[in-house]
Amino acid sequence: MLPSDSAWLALEQPDNPMTITVMLRVEGLTAARFREFLNVYWVAWERFLYRPVWRAPAWYWQADPTFNSARHLDVVQDRFDPAQLKDWVSTRLNDPLPVYRPLWKFWLAPNAEGGAALLLRIHHCYADGLALLDVFDQLCPSSPRQYPALYGAPEEAKLGQWTEVAQQWLGSMLAQVGATAVPGAGAGSGSPQKHVGKAVQSGARLVHKISEFLIEDEETPSDLKRPLLGRRRCSWSAPVELERFRKIAKSTHTTINDVLLACVAAAVRPKLGLAPEQLDNAVMHAAVPVDVRVQMPKGIKPEAGELGNCFGTVFVPLPVDGESALERLFRVKHETRKLKKSIQPGLAWGLTACAPLLPEVGRKPLADLFYRKASAVVSNVRGTAETRYLAGCEIKEQMFWVPQAGDIGLGVSVVSYDGQVQFGVVADDAVLACPDDFLDDCLAELEQFPGES
Repeated sequence: MLPSDSAWLALEQPDNPMTITVMLRVEGLTAARFREFLNVYWVAWERFLYRPVWRAPAWYWQADPTFNSARHLDVVQDRFDPAQLKDWVSTRLNDPLPVYRPLWKFWLAPNAEGGAALLLRIHHCYADGLALLDVFDQLCPSSPRQYPALYGAPEEAKLGQWTEVAQQWLGSMLAQVGATAVPGAGAGSGSPQKHVGKAVQSGARLVHKISEFLIEDEETPSDLKRPLLGRRRCSWSAPVELERFRKIAKSTHTTINDVLLACVAAAVRPKLGLAPEQLDNAVMHAAVPVDVRVQMPKGIKPEAGELGNCFGTVFVPLPVDGESALERLFRVKHETRKLKKSIQPGLAWGLTACAPLLPEVGRKPLADLFYRKASAVVSNVRGTAETRYLAGCEIKEQMFWVPQAGDIGLGVSVVSYDGQVQFGVVADDAVLACPDDFLDDCLAELEQFPGES
């Protein structure tokens, strides 16, 4: 396995498994239709026929000699109402996946109110959220009469080439940070002293950039940092028109992502359990995954439809002490602009890939290095702008929930699809007893922006 994939096996804990959960609401999807879809299209990705196994000193993909797709699908005939469906999905979130089979499974509730509910749980080592969306993008055409034209991928061994190119890429990225020109040390100066001075200043700049990532202000103790119980609940909001977010972003000269993070900051504020005077000095970060595929060179950059993990993490300070929606929004904008120019995503991707190369005693310190910096994971994924169809049936909604590594007990996911946006939340019982209240606060923040009242 590539280190960037096996990292999620090395970093997980028993009470916080690294499992992505996806839910689609699909109008009219029957068990027979989906079984055909599963057997023809889904298993065309060879990796889904494999399970991860540990053979010292590394993880490997091993074909399941007894693979049977029937073991990876449960059909539930209950007529779930909305509240029952949320309870059912939360229960599935806590079900362990059998380690003796490939680490993914579907559940289908064809009779749920509002359309069939299709649930997928899959271990992070198979792919990140963007790669999974790319799979569904290939398998779910824009017409009910259209078949997927291109799908599937073989599982090829390319660890040697990948490792060599990845090391070169990370090295060149760090060199670029340190090679910023020093004023007065132009080409042609011919002075050895100036060259030495330039090298020293470049090295200092590089150390400073890395230190900015490794050394963050400690999180303020709060209700979100309680010891985890290992029991999680999830929920999701009603769809909101994407145009609402666009109008706010345009009128405030921010981005849609800034607006989403500002909504999360407002919803987190009352969940910290801090007095007003404590909020003034409170420090809280959101761990935000950032796609690094566009930066990757050929050799490690995945092809279209190829599974894998290609994201880094930035730690965005959330303005939980902000007194108004606009203050929170502009402070989020300020922080995200700084992070866009940083090497944090690529550096985080590289450090994460080191996890499976470390002895077990060294993995927890590495995980702590990342996840002591944040109280929540916030992931924003852009789905297709138009309606898609699975096995000829219309997909009405799509939602996903992110895993939370280390001692993080709160995950917030935002997904756009077909002109709509939905918030999702998954939380350990120790840190958030009522996910629905959190979602209500996210949506209430929208009403506070200009033109929304």
